[in-house]
Amino acid sequence: MALAKTNLDRYKDMEISTANQGKLIIMLYEGALRFLKIANDNMSHKTYDVVNTNIIKAQDIVTELMLSLNMDEGGEIAQNLFSLYAYLKKRLIEGNIKKDPEIINEVVKHLEELKAAWEEAAGKTASSRQASTSNQQKGISFSISG
Repeated sequence: MALAKTNLDRYKDMEISTANQGKLIIMLYEGALRFLKIANDNMSHKTYDVVNTNIIKAQDIVTELMLSLNMDEGGEIAQNLFSLYAYLKKRLIEGNIKKDPEIINEVVKHLEELKAAWEEAAGKTASSRQASTSNQQKGISFSISG
C-alpha cells in the first residue's frame, strides 16, 4: 500500500512539473472542486471538522489562483478574475462559518464555469500549437509581406 501511494505521489509530482500553465490552472480548479465536494458531502453527516478542513483547502487554492494572475500584463481580465476570486474566497468563508451547502454550491458553480473556460482556452491553444507543429513538419509555411 505504501509503495502504491509513493508511486502515485511521484506520478502526480511529474504531472505537475511537466504541465503547462493552462493545465496547472485547470488542475487547481479540479482540486478546489474535489475539496468542496468532500465538504458538501460531510455537511449532511455533520462532520464539521472535515467540512472545515476541505473548505480551507479550497480557499488556499483560490488564493493560489489569485497569486498566479499577472496583473501587469493581464489588464482588465486579470482585474476581473482577481475580483471574482476575492468574492469566491469571501463566500467560502461565509459558507464555512454558516456551514451552508447553498453557498458552497454557488462557489462550485462559478469554479466549474471558470474551469470549463480554461479547458476551452487550453484546448484551442493546444490545437493551434499542434497545427503549427504539423505544418512545420510538412514543410508548410507562409508569410505575409507588404
